[in-house]
Amino acid sequence: MVIITLQRAKCIGCNYCVEMAPNQYRISKKDGKSVLLNGIEKKGFFTLKSPDDSILEANMDAKEACPVKIISVKHI
Repeated sequence: MVIITLQRAKCIGCNYCVEMAPNQYRISKKDGKSVLLNGIEKKGFFTLKSPDDSILEANMDAKEACPVKIISVKHI
């Protein structure tokens, strides 16, 4: 199980997450911030729980590339 969390309000729209993990992220045309695809919002945090372990590496790369450190990735 891979759990990805995005704190969208602090996003600066750099697009690194989209480049590293295009299957999980898009940049919103409305406000230029990252969107965690299929993420569920709770108190400003968007969370995606996926049983697909193959997405772990790309999302760890996105986490490391994020200049404002708003992506959390856990593997349980």
